[in-house]
Amino acid sequence: MEKGSYFYSRCLQLVFVFLQTATYVICKPCPPCGTTPVPFPFSTDSTCGDPSYKIRCSATNSTLFFDTINNSYPITSISPTFQRLTIKPPFIGNNSCISPDLSSGGVWLNPALPFNVTSSNTIMLLNCTANILVSPLNCSSNSLCHLIHQSSCQNLPICCTFVAGGSSTSHSIHISTQYCSAYRSYVNLNPAQPVYTWQNNSGLELQWASPREPLCTTQADCEDSTKMNCETSSDSVVKRCFCISPLMWNPISGTCEQKPKDCDTSKHCSNTHWSLIAGLASGLTAALVLSTLGFILYGRQRHLRLARHRLAKERERILNLDNTSGRSVKNFTKLEMKHATNNFSHGNLLGVGGYGEVYRGVLPDGTPIAVKCAKIGNAKSTDQVLNEVRILSQVNHRNLVRLLGCCVDLAQPLMVYEFIPNGTLADHLHGFLSPLSWQQRLSIAHQTAEGLAYLHFSAVPPIYHRDVKSTNILLDEELNAKVSCSTKIILFFMFEMFLAKCQNLIMNS
Repeated sequence: MEKGSYFYSRCLQLVFVFLQTATYVICKPCPPCGTTPVPFPFSTDSTCGDPSYKIRCSATNSTLFFDTINNSYPITSISPTFQRLTIKPPFIGNNSCISPDLSSGGVWLNPALPFNVTSSNTIMLLNCTANILVSPLNCSSNSLCHLIHQSSCQNLPICCTFVAGGSSTSHSIHISTQYCSAYRSYVNLNPAQPVYTWQNNSGLELQWASPREPLCTTQADCEDSTKMNCETSSDSVVKRCFCISPLMWNPISGTCEQKPKDCDTSKHCSNTHWSLIAGLASGLTAALVLSTLGFILYGRQRHLRLARHRLAKERERILNLDNTSGRSVKNFTKLEMKHATNNFSHGNLLGVGGYGEVYRGVLPDGTPIAVKCAKIGNAKSTDQVLNEVRILSQVNHRNLVRLLGCCVDLAQPLMVYEFIPNGTLADHLHGFLSPLSWQQRLSIAHQTAEGLAYLHFSAVPPIYHRDVKSTNILLDEELNAKVSCSTKIILFFMFEMFLAKCQNLIMNS
C-alpha cells in the first residue's frame, strides 16, 4: 500500500512538469555549416529549421553534431530522401576494452523527438559479464563480435551481436559495467566481406519521422504567403501553414510544390489508321483469351473470398482469447478503415507521432474513431499486433483511451481507438486551445495519476507506460484526462516476460 501511495505521488509530480508552457518556432531553411549543407528539416539555430530536428554546427571544420540525452556525436552523412543520418560513436581505446561513453550509458536518444535507431545497424557488445547471457542476444562462440580486430578486446571471453532498431521505440544502445562495457556499431554490414573492410561501415544509423506543415498563429508566420495559408487543422485544434491548392506539402524539401501529374497533358496520342487496325485485331484476340481466363479467375476469387472470411474469424478468435473484461475486440478490414477515413485523406489527418500517422474516422454506426497507422519501417508481425491489441483491449479505466480493435489487412498495421475530441494537454498549454485554470490543471494531473496507477497496480498483468508526456494526455468534452497507451508499453512487458522465463530455465537447469 505504501508502494502504491509513493507511485501515486510521483505520478502527480511528473504530470506537473507538463504544465509548463512552451513556444513553437516556425520552420525556415538553415544556411550551410561551413561547406556542409544543412537539409530540411534540421535546425542549427533558433531562427531556422524545425526545432524538433535540432543539430549543432561547428563552422570551424564544417562538422554537424547530433545531441543525445547524455552525449554528442559527429554526423558523418545525411540522406534527406530516405530520412536517415549516420552518427559516429567514439572508438574503443587500445589500452582497455571500454567505450569512452560508458560513463553516460552509451547512446540514449530523446524519445520525445522524432528520431529512432534503424534496423540497418549491427551492434557488437564487447567486454561483457555473465549477466548478459540471460538476454536473447547471440553471445555464442560463433557470434560475429569474436572477429573484431580490436587488440584490447580480443582475448575477452564474452561478447554479443544483435541487429538493433527498426521500430519507433528504439531509442538507445545501452552499455554498463554490469553487462557490457564497450560496443561497436556497423551500418549495412555484410558478414561475407573481409573483416578488415568492416571499418568502412562503422557508425550508427538513425531515421526521422516526416515533419508536418509549419505551425502558425497568423498569416504573417507563413514563410511564403503566396503559396501557404495559415488555417486551422482538420481537428480544429492547431493552425498550420497549409499549401494552397493545387500545391502540396513536400516534407523532404519543406516547401509547397506542384502535384505530380500522371501524364504530360501537353502531349496527345494520335491514333493513326494502322494503329486502329492493330487495335481491333488485338482486341478480338484478347476477348477470346479474357473470356477463358474470366471463368478461371472467378473460381479463384471465390476461393480467396472464402479463405479471407475464415482468416477473419480466426483473427477475431485470437483477439478475444482469454478475454475476461467482457468487452469485444474487432479486427477491422481494410475496406472498413478506408471508408471510415475517406481513404486516409489528408483532411482527416490529426497528427504525426513516433509510431506513425493518426487519422480521424467515423464507423458506419456513427462512432467517431482515431486510426493510428504505423509508419514505414515499423516492422510488426500480424500475430504480434493481434496479441498487443488483445492485452490492451482488456484495460478498462475512465482515464485511459479505449482501444477498439485493429486492422492487419494493410501493409502496415492499424490500431483503432476511441476519438477524444478536445485535443491534447500540450495543445492547451501551448495556447492553441483555451487556457486551463489551475483547478483544471490540478484535476488533469490527478486523473492522469489515477490512470497510470491503474496500469501499474490494477491491470492484470501489470502494464508500465514508459512514455508519459503532455502529447499523450488527451482531454474529452469536459476536460477530463484520458491517457493514451502506445504499443511501447506492451513491448516492454513482453520483454520482461521473456527475461523471467529465461531466468527460470537457468535456475531449474
